[in-house]
This record gives sequence, structure tokens and C-alpha cells, in this order.
Amino acid sequence: MYNIEQLNMLVHSAELGSFSACARKLGKVQSAISQGIANLEIDLDVVLFDRSTRKPTLTRDGERIYTYAKAVLHQVLELEKVALATSKAEEPIVKLAFDSALFTPKLSKLLQQFSEHFPHTGLEVITVASTDIASYVESGKADIGIIFADLAFNRNVDLCFIGNLSFYGVCHPQHVLSSKKELNAGDLIPHRQLLLRGEHGNELQHFAAISATLWWANSFDAILALVKQNIGWAYLPRHMVASLITDKQLHQLPMIFDHKPWNLPVDVITAKGASFGPALNYLFEGLKAILE
Repeated sequence: MYNIEQLNMLVHSAELGSFSACARKLGKVQSAISQGIANLEIDLDVVLFDRSTRKPTLTRDGERIYTYAKAVLHQVLELEKVALATSKAEEPIVKLAFDSALFTPKLSKLLQQFSEHFPHTGLEVITVASTDIASYVESGKADIGIIFADLAFNRNVDLCFIGNLSFYGVCHPQHVLSSKKELNAGDLIPHRQLLLRGEHGNELQHFAAISATLWWANSFDAILALVKQNIGWAYLPRHMVASLITDKQLHQLPMIFDHKPWNLPVDVITAKGASFGPALNYLFEGLKAILE
């Protein structure tokens, strides 16, 4: 029966153009390569190389077998990498939950780096309302989460403050509020406000319901889409709306009570007393820098 070593000889001989070059590459004598290829041909009952020329070349059948042999060797290499990762106690999968508002460019870059450092660890990305994430972590649906800090201080998870995210009050450029040079809370009351609310009915405590008419969504992406349809006004993360304001697709509301942009504190949370494997620890440390 053929083996991995013989497939390796086949692939290297085909790619390097000779049995002697293959022998040098693999640190063997040429006769060992020639015999290995001959045995492989016997096992497969296929002539792999045309030896009538000075340099052996793949036959048509040999080219077909070469393609499959190369694929097998690639899978063997991946198997070895997975085995090595397993021996290092790397997790098979890490589940990360975060509010879509926190999918910043730095978080995107961190996930790219994670894929390079842990190519054999799966990552499940779960985007849900910030107010729902603690329950995901507590129940084991997520290993780690990024949330807007709970003002009630959830004692059922471990918290790590990582910074603040700025928010702007915005509306559509054709919204009636866009004509105002300054706005107080009373000016906002008659106009529909869009707020975040999770699947369990919990709202972000940082944003008060100011308007008489309210709509809710469970993601800031949905709220942004509604604002762009001129359905109401809302507070949205600066990184989501800054370019839209510059391009005049959105209007920044001149709130007299907002001397500076709203800055919401952000926490990374994990299950109480959870142990970290290498991949989860890498992610945890990297998340500390996504708002710097």
C-alpha cells in the first residue's frame, strides 16, 4: 500500500523536474526516490512518469494522480497543525458576542490578527443588543462579550473596562430638526426618537427617552437605517455616522445640552471565574485596545 512518503516523492519529483532534485530536497539518495516512485506505480497500477526523455515527465494519468496527491499532502499538513494546536490546549472554537455598534475598525483588525495566530480555532461572532450580551455569557452561549457598561453593575460576570465610545445625535438632512441652529430637550419631544432595546425588553440606561413617540430596534445598524429613511432621530456611534455627516447624508443635531459628544463606557465581560485557553486569552488582551 502506498504511503505519505511516496506521495511526497511524487509531488516533489513533478515540481522539481527530476528524481535527483527530489532526492536533494528530501535528503535521500536518488535510487531511493526512483524505487519509491516505482513502488507507487505498482501500488496504484498507473504509470506516473514518462522516462523516455532525459528528464522524467508526468504522463496524463500521472498529472491526474499528482493533483490528488498534492491535495492529500495539504490535508496531512493541516492535520499536523491541528494536532499541534490541540497539544497546546488551543480551543476548538471561541464565541464572541458584541453589539454591532462596537464593530469598530480596530475590532475588525483584531479578528484578522486572531485568524492568523489561531488558524485552527473557530470563531463564532454573535451580534446582539448590548443589553442581551451578559445573559449570553452567563448561559455559555458566548465565551466573551463586549458591552456598553451596565450602570447596575452585573455581579454575575467578570468585567474589564476598556474605554469609551462617542455618540452623536443625528437625523436625516430633510428632517424638520435639521433646520434648527440649536436644540434643547423640549424641541425634541414632538419628534420620533429611535432607541435600542434588546430581545428581553431591556434598554440602554445611558440614553433617556426624550420624545413623546418612540420606536425601538435591537441593533444600531437598524436604527441607522431608520434614520436614513427620515423616520426619526437618534444617538448613534460616531464611527458609524461621521462620514455620513461629512457627506451630508446625515445631519448632526446641535444639542445645547451636549457640550461634548456622549461617551458611553465599554466593558469586556467573561463568565464569573472562567478559565482562559490561549485563544480566548489572546482575544481578551486584544479587546482591551480596540477603543484606544
